[in-house]
Amino acid sequence: MKWNLIFDVDKCTGCQNCTLAVQDEYIGNSFPGYAAEMPRHGKRWVEIERRDRGSHPIVDVAYAFHACQHCDDAPCVAAAKDGAAYKRPDGIVVIDPVKSKGQKQIAAACPYGAVSWNEALSIPQHWNFDAHLIDRGWTAPRPAQACPTGALRALKVSDDEMVRIAREEGLEPLRPELNLRPRVHYRNLKRVRSEMLGGALVGEIAGRDECVAGANVRLYRDEALLQETRSDVFGEFRFDGLSAGGFRLEVDMPVFQKKIIEHRLETSANLGDIRLKGVN
Repeated sequence: MKWNLIFDVDKCTGCQNCTLAVQDEYIGNSFPGYAAEMPRHGKRWVEIERRDRGSHPIVDVAYAFHACQHCDDAPCVAAAKDGAAYKRPDGIVVIDPVKSKGQKQIAAACPYGAVSWNEALSIPQHWNFDAHLIDRGWTAPRPAQACPTGALRALKVSDDEMVRIAREEGLEPLRPELNLRPRVHYRNLKRVRSEMLGGALVGEIAGRDECVAGANVRLYRDEALLQETRSDVFGEFRFDGLSAGGFRLEVDMPVFQKKIIEHRLETSANLGDIRLKGVN
């Protein structure tokens, strides 16, 4: 049985309770064999990254959890000398605050930037899943306990069970290209990693401009249909999970002429008001 952490982007409100819980636990406190105290200023061991996409009124704000990923193939463990960083049988990575003294290469080895260098103490430091609390019988680390929305969930399950959960819930690693087998898993990560495209449909109805609700909006790349949706009561629509490149939008709605828009997406965009013409 090994520890895992699941973070759901859709459930995070950016309240920072998780970061505050970690600061409360480690600033001014040291835990021999587990961690020296966290510096009051500088890099936080747990951080919440904010990403804004689009522009008013079609905006998406999402947050992502950043901390040690507790990789099964952890580069920090490989870089450490004399067992200064090690992987526990329960999946947690620990950097020994005594053995790691002077080993700056441990911090440099982390591709996530999750291991910071404490210049005053001359040691590398990271969030160690609150291993000292886990060893005292806690059923979850403090960030997960402090999360009011359930965006963070701690699980202690077998690897096979975690594979099943990841498949059923659509979980993925933060940086799959690294292939480090991290134990922090993400849900709805597209809101942080990909782009979105949206707009609002407007047309003349009974002599005045109105929001066009219920229109069929299709998104193509070349001749391939990528996504399809309908405009909401405000005439708004959006497509998510996109990468940069050229797209074609087609809008169909009875009593209006078909609308075709070519757009090259570089970063998330709001196309603004899209006016539909009546069919006469």
